[in-house]
Amino acid sequence: MASFRYPRISCAVRERHWTIPRSGTVVSWGVTETPVVRAATRADVPRMAATLAAAYPDYRWTSWALPEDGRAQRLSRWAELWGGLVPVLDGTAWVTDDVSAVAAWVAPDAGEPAADLQAVIDRDLPRVFGARQPVVAASERLGALGRPDAPHWWLTAVGTRPAGRHQGLGTAVLGPVLERCDAERVPAAATVYTSTVVRWLQRSGFAVTHATRTAVDHELPVWTMVRQPRRLAS
Repeated sequence: MASFRYPRISCAVRERHWTIPRSGTVVSWGVTETPVVRAATRADVPRMAATLAAAYPDYRWTSWALPEDGRAQRLSRWAELWGGLVPVLDGTAWVTDDVSAVAAWVAPDAGEPAADLQAVIDRDLPRVFGARQPVVAASERLGALGRPDAPHWWLTAVGTRPAGRHQGLGTAVLGPVLERCDAERVPAAATVYTSTVVRWLQRSGFAVTHATRTAVDHELPVWTMVRQPRRLAS
């Protein structure tokens, strides 16, 4: 079986317009209280998984990609591995201080997972996606057609607990990477499956570069979105 690292999805979270300061880990995003955003640690993984699992049940991708039998357990395992452990070990996950919002990325210079972690991924991938695995993988390849040729940050998951939505938290956890993209002149990209997420990411500077539908069944729309680095104020 071919190694398969991340499902390339983003959670359907509605957020507000934002601007990014040039430095610092505490950022204000137009909410009542300034959310504290920090790099996620290994100790955060269980809460990250819980946050993403709480954010994704009503997302169209979830019911399309994950078989109905044991769907909640499949989603929890996906969130624990690909939304939590893998990006945390790579140092590419950020959370609000209470872990009510999570963003997970793949860095431009990301290497292959360690052998023991890859073995876990290869073991659990069929358990998570079941018979849907070939269709999910084929759809990912279609979504990748609009990704930049140049090195870029790839958003693999972003989610906010339902009680924390509409407070700018999802946008806040994107901030550290987008700020870095601007400073280092590097694009960011994502594949999404709902028009709600398209509109949300557009407010953060992303633009659609490729649109298609899922492989085989053509059930869901698939948009690849890219954000070019913004010019920093002098």
